[in-house]
Amino acid sequence: MKRLPPLPALHTFLITAQCCNFTRAAEQLFITQGAVSRQIAGLEDFLGYELFIRQARGLELTVEGRAWLPRVQQVFGLIDEAMEQIGEKRETLQLKAPTCVMRWLLPRLLEWQKQRPDVPVALTTTVRHGVDFQREQFDAAVIYGTAPDNALASCLLFEEQLTPVCSPSMLEAPLALTPADLQQHLLLHPTQDERDWNAWLKAANLHLNNVRGQHFETLDLAMSMASQGTGVAIGDWSLIGDDLSAGRLVMPFELKVKTGLAYYLVFPEKTAPSPRLRELMAWLVEQAQAR
Repeated sequence: MKRLPPLPALHTFLITAQCCNFTRAAEQLFITQGAVSRQIAGLEDFLGYELFIRQARGLELTVEGRAWLPRVQQVFGLIDEAMEQIGEKRETLQLKAPTCVMRWLLPRLLEWQKQRPDVPVALTTTVRHGVDFQREQFDAAVIYGTAPDNALASCLLFEEQLTPVCSPSMLEAPLALTPADLQQHLLLHPTQDERDWNAWLKAANLHLNNVRGQHFETLDLAMSMASQGTGVAIGDWSLIGDDLSAGRLVMPFELKVKTGLAYYLVFPEKTAPSPRLRELMAWLVEQAQAR
């Protein structure tokens, strides 16, 4: 196999040929004028002929130099294209999120992949509501809770707002609900405790006694049972927005109670997000604000 010219020298030739001036080439390459001159001289020695005619007013390409220029431009163009395209295919964004936000997040990530198949996202779900970027290899995460500390850069997605929901059939006369009617219905709890219902009932100034209830491990299960008319569930208005828009669930009451907790999109503050991650994060924030 023939020995090929050194790639750095070819790059120096490309820049020099485009401006035909050692000084301007040095400025673009961030090296000294002497270094540019030495690289060109070394390339000419390697090839066995001159590439430039040195003149008092500047440089001029020789016949051989003019023949080399389009070929070198093509080579570096192919290298740039390969770096961009292959990098795009390999860069999969690693995202972590708690299972409670899947009802909102998953449909939007599926839509993102339709719009940007060149920016794949690998989603890891967890029952935990936080993330430790020092130990976990994620580009970003959705967390639930209070505002993140200073170690994390964050974007607010939406605040938690609790509201009861039920099947549309439960609002048809003569079954239209009033807050007091909750006493007669099965209350569906999306967690093993009853804090969500307790918070809403307190805000509504309702005191129910011996109410029948059923507890679930996930929000999805509670909402699925509610959509079937089993009882009245409670959930975050933002997370169940798609169900409300589709008519699978309805809000029997207007009251939405803020808990002081929220969903945030976070990434390590010390690590600047890549352009693709910034694009995904901006898109998710836009989706959250468009509720």
